[in-house]
Amino acid sequence: MCESLVHKVGRSRQLEAVADPALLPLFEDWLDELERETAAYLAMHPAADAHQLAEALGLSRRGASFLMAKARRGAPSESEGCPP
Repeated sequence: MCESLVHKVGRSRQLEAVADPALLPLFEDWLDELERETAAYLAMHPAADAHQLAEALGLSRRGASFLMAKARRGAPSESEGCPP
């Protein structure tokens, strides 16, 4: 959970530099949803490529590639605890 929180804080700071702060929660919620949809799609279609994911989720190929790479890196889930 701590790593996830640190990751979200870092991501928020990056976004604040280019976006209206009122939009940040909406963007973060949207990105979180896309990450969940990507994980679900890849669980059902483990051999899928970025083009297939892009079509399935209505994304650009570049966006799908980003989400696939992030999912396959195994970003820490929010349910994971803090290290001792």
